[in-house]
Amino acid sequence: MKKIGQQFLLLGWLFLLLLPSSLAQEIPQGFATWLELLREDARSAGISEKTLDAALADLKAPEPRVIELDQKQPEKTTSLEDYVAARVSQERIAEGRLMLKRYPTWLGRVERKYKVQRRFIVALWGIESSYGRHTGKHPVIPALVTLAYDTRRGDYFRKELIEALKILDDGHVSLSRMKGSWAGAMGPFQFMPSSYRHYAVDADGDGRIDIWGSVPDALGSAANYLAKAGWKNDQTWGRPVKLTQKIASSQTGLDTRLPLSRWQALGVRRSNGRALPRRDLQASLLVADDPAASSYLVYSNFRALRRWNRSNAFAVAVGTLAESYAENRSR
Repeated sequence: MKKIGQQFLLLGWLFLLLLPSSLAQEIPQGFATWLELLREDARSAGISEKTLDAALADLKAPEPRVIELDQKQPEKTTSLEDYVAARVSQERIAEGRLMLKRYPTWLGRVERKYKVQRRFIVALWGIESSYGRHTGKHPVIPALVTLAYDTRRGDYFRKELIEALKILDDGHVSLSRMKGSWAGAMGPFQFMPSSYRHYAVDADGDGRIDIWGSVPDALGSAANYLAKAGWKNDQTWGRPVKLTQKIASSQTGLDTRLPLSRWQALGVRRSNGRALPRRDLQASLLVADDPAASSYLVYSNFRALRRWNRSNAFAVAVGTLAESYAENRSR
């Protein structure tokens, strides 16, 4: 009987090994086992044992609060109008104007080098962290471990976790300083670890890339991100508009792009009722579910903002805040 039992056990292990990977991933793993497999992946990525011990040794379980927050993101639970209104406040507009005056030299250098208008860099700063006041106090590694262990977006956060461990291993920041949001976003512009690796720059020339403590590095990194996302500095992001006639739903949304002249012919006007600009720009029309809410014509730069955060509400908020610093913009 003992021999038969051993044979069945061996067959069971062989069955698990031969399972297709998609099915094997569905077999639940204990957290400790999962963490050890993560260590193996991290070692394969070249991360040192010293870094792994420091970053992972004290982790005993995922954090339920992080999972809860991931499932209640405001971009998914709040209407576009409410989302924008909550973020484009008079206080935030006034503080953004102050930042434009406080950092004219560095904003000017960044604007010239990366060809991104400073008002959009400052607006991103305002939306992401209230100009650096709210960068997050959550240790990044435990947050990313939790989200990587969770099955909803586990693959994405596992990659971000490996990138975060590389940042630690390369000595860019200490473990104690590596704090951010519950989702692992870091610094005044809330860079995910992969964004840091691809876009962060040493703007102040001190030999370090410090998005946590150097305002020039943070500003330059944000501008570099937008530049590589296809930013066009001769355009704005879009504009709120009013519709003077009904437009077919097949012509709305980001999948449809038409020149401004065509939107003009379809009865789209600026929010004040004036004609659209006479420019050869391609634009998409976003129509709110609520007929009383604003609609928006959005340009190429709106799509660059969505590369940063794939949320229409986020991109509209950044664009609206940027233009609120100087309401006489008319591009």
